[in-house]
Amino acid sequence: MEMLNGEYSNTLDEKGRINFPTKLRSALQQGELIVTQGLDHCLMLFTAEEWDNLKNKIVGSASVFDPQKRLVLRRFIAPAQKIEFDKSGRLSIPQRLREYASLNCGGECIILAMDKFIEIWDAGEYDKYLLDTENSFLQAAASMSDVLL
Repeated sequence: MEMLNGEYSNTLDEKGRINFPTKLRSALQQGELIVTQGLDHCLMLFTAEEWDNLKNKIVGSASVFDPQKRLVLRRFIAPAQKIEFDKSGRLSIPQRLREYASLNCGGECIILAMDKFIEIWDAGEYDKYLLDTENSFLQAAASMSDVLL
């Protein structure tokens, strides 16, 4: 699989489908993804292989007696669903997950590809997130000065 990178904008159609960028579909080299609730009210998408690796690590370290780990299992692992590209290169996003991420049919979405996973955001929510996290981003970038140029 090629490296997934990039930011794309697309509209969620009236049936809850999003046209996926050709560049990303080509890099994925498969017709299905796993989608689940993301961490900042977005959706996260993984290839089946990446999802299995991550899921196995999370489930393998989780105790049913630990309330924090049960929360991660319930909010991240349980809502995960397999979705497939249709013949037109669209993904149909399940309604419950659309509601979680505030994705509205006919609304603009942002697709962010970050190597091992992809996020889908409502465009307005993503713009708000960027504004709200500007100072945190600058601090986080400064903390990575040994990695950066």
